[in-house]
Amino acid sequence: MAAEISRATIPFGATELKLESGQLAPQASGAVLVTHGETTILVTAVVAAKPREGADFFPLTVDFEERMYAAGKISGSKFIKRENRPSETAVLNGRLIDRSIRPLFPKAFRCEVQLIVTALSYDDEHDPAPMAVIGASAALLQTGAPFDGPIGAVRVGLIEDKFVLNPTETELEASPLDLVVSATGEKIVMIEAAANELPETKMIEALKFAHEAIRKTIVPQQTFIASGKEAVEFAEPAFWAELKQEFAESLEAAVLERDLEKRQEKLETVEQQALEKFQEQYGESEILEATNVTFLKKIRELILTKKHRPDGRDFDEIRPISVAVGVLPRVHGSAVFNRGETQALTIATLAGPGQEQWIDTMEELAKKRYMHHYNFPPYSTGEIKRLGGMNRREIGHGALAEKALLPVLPNKDDFPYTIRLVTEILSSNGSTSMAATCGSTLALMDAGVPIKKPVAGIAMGLVVEDQDETKFQLLTDLQGLEDFAGEMDFKVAGTKEGITAIQLDVKNHGLTEVIIEQTLAKAHGARLEILEKMTAALAAPRSDLSKYAPRIISTKIDPEKIGELIGPGGKVINRIIDDHGGREILNVDIEEDGTVMITSNDSEKAAAVKAIVESIGKPIEIGQEFTGSVVSIQKDRNSGKEIGAIVQLTPNKDGMIHISALGNGQFVERVSDVVKVGDKVQVKVKAVDPEKGRISLVRIG
Repeated sequence: MAAEISRATIPFGATELKLESGQLAPQASGAVLVTHGETTILVTAVVAAKPREGADFFPLTVDFEERMYAAGKISGSKFIKRENRPSETAVLNGRLIDRSIRPLFPKAFRCEVQLIVTALSYDDEHDPAPMAVIGASAALLQTGAPFDGPIGAVRVGLIEDKFVLNPTETELEASPLDLVVSATGEKIVMIEAAANELPETKMIEALKFAHEAIRKTIVPQQTFIASGKEAVEFAEPAFWAELKQEFAESLEAAVLERDLEKRQEKLETVEQQALEKFQEQYGESEILEATNVTFLKKIRELILTKKHRPDGRDFDEIRPISVAVGVLPRVHGSAVFNRGETQALTIATLAGPGQEQWIDTMEELAKKRYMHHYNFPPYSTGEIKRLGGMNRREIGHGALAEKALLPVLPNKDDFPYTIRLVTEILSSNGSTSMAATCGSTLALMDAGVPIKKPVAGIAMGLVVEDQDETKFQLLTDLQGLEDFAGEMDFKVAGTKEGITAIQLDVKNHGLTEVIIEQTLAKAHGARLEILEKMTAALAAPRSDLSKYAPRIISTKIDPEKIGELIGPGGKVINRIIDDHGGREILNVDIEEDGTVMITSNDSEKAAAVKAIVESIGKPIEIGQEFTGSVVSIQKDRNSGKEIGAIVQLTPNKDGMIHISALGNGQFVERVSDVVKVGDKVQVKVKAVDPEKGRISLVRIG
């Protein structure tokens, strides 16, 4: 029997979004084909029938699979043509989808859920990320899983001070705002924003604009999935409430204990007592999970009813901040940023334009001159774990700090360096990504990078009354326990003037407009306080680059002479570099407009290369003097007698010293008696044959 085909059309900016189900991936629990413009993705959802044994978390997996064929491409790698590891864009898209849908599942749900988004067609204009959130929502609603959707997502740009819904990639290039929002009809669930110092009031307007557009995506989804499976009823195990009542006092004592080691001891005592009481009825992992959840609920209760934070701070109070710059001797710039028990070490490295990163993905083939990489080793939380490749969290946190600083970097024309920042998280207790942002600002200024303004960031938390969402408490400078216990991790970065980046994750069903407005206002005040402490340590970028950083000198040649400078197969430019110490000493980068940038720590060699480059394409004139290398001994074709020495004047021009002009007035019988290949000689141009290009030289030294 053929599957029933469902279709729906959703308002989605300048063009409509189309959903279709029933033809593809019939064995998946849910499958939806999503099309916007000529971008098409397939979203599949599979839900396990039984809970994963021993799981103490919701086992949700989201993968965004880019396919090069979607953009009509084959990978540019010489060796790998099949899609390999997911690109950073794919990882970030997967995280964005995960963060949008995870909060809408019950926290105690333990059946495995896997979402796979496959990009089948990409038109270079319509972004697949918001499409994927809507497709994931529709696919999950088909499965019968306890997913409290539907949910929608949109991207918002700002063109000529007007908000644009789902702008094209071309439009986004001119936009000072790149905002992605996921929401239900009532509340905002996820925010990912990059902005160029956007005021808080304007950001709030953008969020309202996005939410209004998202509401229009909800009803078509409900119609589209009307034939889906009936949702599974799900509730927390009954013994959780009994455990909470039994150990309320002991758990409260653990929360109120400020010494971390003693707090852990008290919590372990409660866990042991719970195991003894419930072990005959429930498994160990279930009991330990219930104890942990109850502990976190007790934190929430104390915050809401007794107005007490676990570490005793006021709700608007930031933990003690200390800053150190120039902490490493040989690197180009370094800084340590401490906030409470969170500590971030950021190192800045500068290099020439040739060190830019090539990006070869489904979406783009381009270069990237600024990178931020974030490392979160296990010792930062006192744990022992196997070291491996970068996980999604590290990539996501690195990307957040990266885009927070992007608006304040100097233009490439003014500062042509490639910039790499690396943040090592040395200790973690809340908001390491915002510590990385603050550390990045300080490391850049320590390196002498002329950033336009310093950037800082803060993470805001939230606890909401279960029965009355109008009763809530915001928490400035979110720490680890509050993050685990609360409803949100709302990170806001920016300058004194405005926001440069936002990342919002929630654990409830979303935030109201009132909560968002108050959060942004408090985050702004906290950001100003942090910036004041940062600039007290280093008020502005250092006036000079680190002595260990390379220097870039530039010059310009006629673009039509670029071929002469490069030479066949790069022969000329490679010879210039090799003759001046090789690529370990200097690099030469050539732009299409004829700009040539020479990067080196050796100023003399850089100046020499600059002079050589500037000589390319210039005519050789009679009377000019050169110091050149003897590249060969010229012989008569018939007699074999040595008749002169060939001297390299410029990388692509040679001249000959006839044997009669080799001895400075003295008779020379054989050329090789006076000079040998490789010798440096001083010469003057005696004659130039304009037709044949032959250059006649006289030795002068």
